[in-house]
Amino acid sequence: MRRVLLATQNPGKVVELQRILGGQVELVAIGEQYVPGPETGASFEDNALAKAVEGVRATGLPTVADDSGLEVDALNAMPGVLSARWAGRHGEDLANLMLLLAQTTDVPDERRGAGFVCAAAYALPDGRSAVVRGELRGMLAREPRGTGGFGYDPVLVPTGLDVTTAELEAAEKDRISHRGKAFRLLAPRLMKALS
Repeated sequence: MRRVLLATQNPGKVVELQRILGGQVELVAIGEQYVPGPETGASFEDNALAKAVEGVRATGLPTVADDSGLEVDALNAMPGVLSARWAGRHGEDLANLMLLLAQTTDVPDERRGAGFVCAAAYALPDGRSAVVRGELRGMLAREPRGTGGFGYDPVLVPTGLDVTTAELEAAEKDRISHRGKAFRLLAPRLMKALS
């Protein structure tokens, strides 16, 4: 089984991606191998590919990475690539969530459309790379619900459901999530490139 670096320091993503990709490759976490640089791309795709290329350069291993976030229709697709640092500091999930809810308090139900976006990328030591995109559309809840997942999971109610992604069982979330969709698209391309 091929070893592939998973270029993330987000423990929630590590667990989720191990469930999605774990049987096809041996995922190696970043650990102490290197510290990824800041996300400075203009798009999710730019950031995912930059992280994957950086992982290859730092370790010599084939690397998979993603960038994901929430796009809110009433906020002109923001927080977008700024999702993880919407409230100022990177990774403060609760602060980001509370700021988003405060900004959308007066948004009527019919305008609360939103979606999770994930760009997943791989980069190989020989320079080959690919990027794919997965999305999960839904509506913003007015208050957080559920304890599963991370980030904005407690406020997105996927289209056709009446629960937030934080209220879903892990297997169901993986099946419908933006990240699950993106990595299921990426996996066969990665496996073909590695063979």
